[in-house]
Amino acid sequence: MAHLSYVNVFAKDVVALSGFYQRVFGFEEIEAIRSPIFRGLDTGKSSLGFNALDAYELLHLSEFSDTRGVKFLLNIDVDSQADVDRMVPVALEAGATLVKPPYVTYYNWYQSVLLDPEGNVFRINFMM
Repeated sequence: MAHLSYVNVFAKDVVALSGFYQRVFGFEEIEAIRSPIFRGLDTGKSSLGFNALDAYELLHLSEFSDTRGVKFLLNIDVDSQADVDRMVPVALEAGATLVKPPYVTYYNWYQSVLLDPEGNVFRINFMM
């Protein structure tokens, strides 16, 4: 059976961006895989990686390196509606931009939509 092991984000500054997710969500760094162009965080069920832009060339993806616009959506689940409400101000203080304040979706999740400091969209979710 397949499972998702990592989601990797290309980042202008892997140290700063991984630090943002550490501060907001408390994810621990996986120090054993640290490199000058990579940081990995343990999210509990999978991992979140941050690749420097140099990785485009290493992965033979240089022709696909246009990073403008929304290319993906990170969803980070929390344990309660109160956790969503508590974590949004923490994210904003750490440098996030609020796109949509906490609300109940049509599929009955409580969530907020934000941009991280490099403009990547993420949601803080509680599945009610």
